[in-house]
Amino acid sequence: MNDIRIYSMRLDKSVFECKQEWKAKGYSLPEFDVNEMLARTAAAPCWIHFGAGNIFRAFHANLVQEMLNSGATDRGIIVAEGYDYEIIEKMYRPHDNIGVLVTLKAAGSMDKCVVGSIAEALTADTANTHDWERLKEIFRSASLQMATFTITEKGYLLRSADGRALPGVEEDLTAGPACPKSYIGKVAALLHERYAEGGAAPVAMVSTDNCSHNGDKLYNAINAFAKAWEKSGVCKAGFAAYVNDAGKVSFPWTMIDKITPRPDSNVEKILLADGIEQLEPVITSKKTYVAPFVNAEECQYLVIEDRFPNGRPALEKVGVYFTDRATVDKVEKMKVCTCLNPLHTCLALFGCLLGYHLIADEMKDADLHRLVETLGYTEGLPVVVNPGILSPRGFIDEVVNIRIPNPFMPDTPQRIACDTSQKLSIRFGETIKAYTKREGLDVGSLKVIPLIFAGWLRYLMAVDDGGSRFELSPDPLLSDVCRYVEGIGLGTTDAGAVEKAVGPLLRRAEIFGVDLYETGLAGKVIACFMALIAGKGAVRQTIGLYK
Repeated sequence: MNDIRIYSMRLDKSVFECKQEWKAKGYSLPEFDVNEMLARTAAAPCWIHFGAGNIFRAFHANLVQEMLNSGATDRGIIVAEGYDYEIIEKMYRPHDNIGVLVTLKAAGSMDKCVVGSIAEALTADTANTHDWERLKEIFRSASLQMATFTITEKGYLLRSADGRALPGVEEDLTAGPACPKSYIGKVAALLHERYAEGGAAPVAMVSTDNCSHNGDKLYNAINAFAKAWEKSGVCKAGFAAYVNDAGKVSFPWTMIDKITPRPDSNVEKILLADGIEQLEPVITSKKTYVAPFVNAEECQYLVIEDRFPNGRPALEKVGVYFTDRATVDKVEKMKVCTCLNPLHTCLALFGCLLGYHLIADEMKDADLHRLVETLGYTEGLPVVVNPGILSPRGFIDEVVNIRIPNPFMPDTPQRIACDTSQKLSIRFGETIKAYTKREGLDVGSLKVIPLIFAGWLRYLMAVDDGGSRFELSPDPLLSDVCRYVEGIGLGTTDAGAVEKAVGPLLRRAEIFGVDLYETGLAGKVIACFMALIAGKGAVRQTIGLYK
């Protein structure tokens, strides 16, 4: 009698014992020998990544899987988490670092992939002796070529907006690299380990966070530690020179672009229907929502300044662009200032006011669709400097016609509305500056950008277009900026009083990127704001006029 083996579809190493069951349900699987990959990575690590969140699992880890599948590399990626250790302890380790990537396509189909390229998952926690010693060992390895980061823009800060040192930073700056507590203090300590005990081997420190000139942010933070430690004599002499020697340590600029929302319950239902077990999400004590799967859009871009003093993986074979710093800057500005991020902010603000809960649904709204097209093609495109490696018009075409309307992308205006006060200067202020400087362009011709600024003021009132109150998304300046609209309600008609209230805010160049009075746009913003507060339904009526 033949033995009948019945396998359960669990997200752990048992995946590799029942590949046919997974393939029968439409899942692609690692095409390499996982045990060989683990052994080679342990012996000679090449790439470590800091930040174990969704973007890492959907983008970086999958790039490595594609390289492993094609034979472009024989080593996996190591991930370290320096903020929320429970992500590693409660999600990565119970699943043997294996997860599912669900790619949601605008045409309605989806790709399901079991990702097995993560060789190790560690907590960057000095109290965890095992993990911390392993991290030091990795940084001592001559084979290590690069450390990448997705720790959010705030992760590189050493001080708060009021100048106070963030938790652990002051202590770390004084105490040295022995037992750091702050995130960048830990990274600096590991780099010091490479210098002091690893023979000062070269390495690239590569921020892939979605912020402007991200390599400089990482360099400035690490350099601050190196200089302070050397000045105090608490590190090996010459560490600061090592950090500042581009032939030893590089800090390339990058531009990353891939929408990776929180794992969606509808996707979870599809995976459950396939028979996958152990799909329960975890909400950590730090309120991080993680699941054994990630869902992401199909489109993705990663452009990197090609400065790798110890070599690098052949990422160009899986779609990564390598170029010079000037080109990275152009691509980043193309995306952040004109072709994507401004369109998202526009939809976020008006989506909240009009009661939308999915960005994709907003693109079915003729008024909003027309508004973002005007913003991108008419007002943004004329000031884009073509980076050469990507077409600005083609990029906007993809954003407007494929990416934002993707009905399977569970992204919300409420999420994108977070931290709007920190985004306006880059997403719109740079375009205004270009209009004021470039011959043949008239800043007075701008219509949608002033409307968006007015929309933000209207949003700060926390009252939707039907007159109902809603909760504002988190923003570090919320209590500061909301005071400017206190006392202004729907139906307010005194334009003089309104200007007296909001005028000082419109002068704040640190928020808008420019003094809107100096550019001549303040009057337009106030006029738009008056239209938006005329009464219930005024938001809909106003945006409907932009044809």
